[in-house]
Amino acid sequence: MYFLWYLLIGLAAGWIANLIVKGNGSSLVVNLIVGLIGGVLGGWIFSLFGWSPDSMLGSLVTAVIGAVVLLWIVAMVTRKRVTK
Repeated sequence: MYFLWYLLIGLAAGWIANLIVKGNGSSLVVNLIVGLIGGVLGGWIFSLFGWSPDSMLGSLVTAVIGAVVLLWIVAMVTRKRVTK
């Protein structure tokens, strides 16, 4: 049962992060992957500060923040450089 919640929170987090970062629209699978990886990344980031989410809303916020950080990192790495 918890696996289903992880998938739903990951999907919602990926979709919300895509809206925040102003992405060009991703598929459900991409949003799910971004949300799940963002949840792990957000959990790791918040554990450095000693914070751990206790509710579903806290898990969603953690996953969204992690997904936004993930999309920001991907955008920085894949940014096309202008050559002269």
